[in-house]
Amino acid sequence: MRVGVPKEIKTLEFRVGMTPAGVRELVSDGHEVFVESNAGMGIGMSNADYTAAGATVLDSAEEVFEKGELIVKVKEPQLNECEMLREGQVLFTYLHLAADPAQTKALVDSGTTAIAYETVTGFDGSLPLLTPMSEVAGRLSIQAGAFALQKANGGRGVLLGGVPGVQPGKVVIIGGGVSGANAADMAVGLGAEVTVLDRSLTVLRHLDEVYNGRVKTVYSTKQTIDELTAEADLVVGAVLIAGAAAPKLVTAGHVKEMLPGSVVVDISIDQGGCFETSRPTTHAEPTYVVDDVVHYCVTNMPGAVPRTSTFALTNATLPFVKNLANHGWIDALTRDPGLAAGLNIHAGHVNHEAVAHDLGYEYRSPADALKAA
Repeated sequence: MRVGVPKEIKTLEFRVGMTPAGVRELVSDGHEVFVESNAGMGIGMSNADYTAAGATVLDSAEEVFEKGELIVKVKEPQLNECEMLREGQVLFTYLHLAADPAQTKALVDSGTTAIAYETVTGFDGSLPLLTPMSEVAGRLSIQAGAFALQKANGGRGVLLGGVPGVQPGKVVIIGGGVSGANAADMAVGLGAEVTVLDRSLTVLRHLDEVYNGRVKTVYSTKQTIDELTAEADLVVGAVLIAGAAAPKLVTAGHVKEMLPGSVVVDISIDQGGCFETSRPTTHAEPTYVVDDVVHYCVTNMPGAVPRTSTFALTNATLPFVKNLANHGWIDALTRDPGLAAGLNIHAGHVNHEAVAHDLGYEYRSPADALKAA
């Protein structure tokens, strides 16, 4: 199969869909890999590194999209990239369609087959291709929040870890899944006072056991969100409903009651955000202020550490890419129901139920799409 890896073009996005090591694996299996020139520069990988791994380096994205039967990316295709997609082609990347009606329409109109990393499921119900970036985003959320809390950056001037004789900063994390747990790990490491809210007692028990009481665990209700956000220095939103828009758990009223100079970091922003006052930002302009509260809502947080992120992502995606390349998408999805759960768009139809529901499309199941194909 001909596999295309274009350069990412989202604002300050330096990750790339595949490392040279991944290219070598595909070439060893007999596939051709086409990589756009300088696609790997952001992770310190040159054109020569990709050529040595067996890739053919092309000058433009147009050439990569034209030659590639399977397009492997990191972030959702921008609208001009959607115009380069075609019927019979397979796109494998993060999509987050429920919060992006324009991209969804463009993909539907293109006729392409789009498989989303974030809805591929494991045998145990986990999200194996979302996990590595959730780990990165969770850890970055505390780093970004701590930076935003500095007075010169609009924050309260609070050091999360405090110092002897001075109380540490209060961190509230809404959601104890992969992102939330990694945020808690970083916040604890800095010495902050950490509270995690979740509605899963299993998750809360696990966090309590891991941290032996070092992290406070609280069942998430409207009342506990009222109380804890009003006292927090940093609130991290780490809520996920796979494929669907994130629920708005922190309202504009909550934000208005927060401490002046406090910070919110919305990891859920890719799915529309879990703060009512959230709106997407970029690494170029990562923050804005609402009611004296600093908001960090960057939609591609892991892009800030592209080398770590790309290697972590390729580790997770490569087996699925090889499966798609070796067997073709129909056979690959038929063999692996978890990969089939990643099918979001095919031949002008929406194949993920949550996306169809949130954006008002008729839903066609992956099984029906495979039969039709």
